[in-house]
Amino acid sequence: MTITTRFATQGDEQSLHDLAARTFGLACPPGTAQADIDAFVAAHLSVESFGRYLADPGRILLLVSVDDHPVGYSMLVGGPIGDPDVARVVDAATSIELSKFYLAPERHGGGAAAELMTGTLHAAAKTGAATCWLGVNQRNERAARFYAKHGFEVVGVKRFRVGSEWHDDHIRQRGLSSVHG
Repeated sequence: MTITTRFATQGDEQSLHDLAARTFGLACPPGTAQADIDAFVAAHLSVESFGRYLADPGRILLLVSVDDHPVGYSMLVGGPIGDPDVARVVDAATSIELSKFYLAPERHGGGAAAELMTGTLHAAAKTGAATCWLGVNQRNERAARFYAKHGFEVVGVKRFRVGSEWHDDHIRQRGLSSVHG
């Protein structure tokens, strides 16, 4: 089994969308309506959306593959912070957001997520950012353990809307000075 991480490029839109459609619901708390998950994917994680993300110089997308088959992706986003709860605890001038980090469920625990995180943190560090931050649902214990293992500490809370439901997220942040590459 060979695990590789690479930057996503034009032409990867369908693979990214397929992964998003399979994995976005994993980040939502139990009880989130499937219709709300589907609507979020259609609005924000469509093939067309990924086309825009890949063309945006403020975004960096990475794909992790096992034996040349894409199994996960991440997306870093630089620039201003639109959420006032995040802006209170994260310095927009020195940080980059880890906006998306998803792995196919059948690949959990197999090393692909760690490989993707390593590549993502190296890409974040290369932007010159001092810190990387993310939002993760407070009830997503598996993700919380993974992010803590990779140095992300809770620095605040925010809300995230999926459909008509508001969800409570932790804001997690880590420094990038120890990341080399």
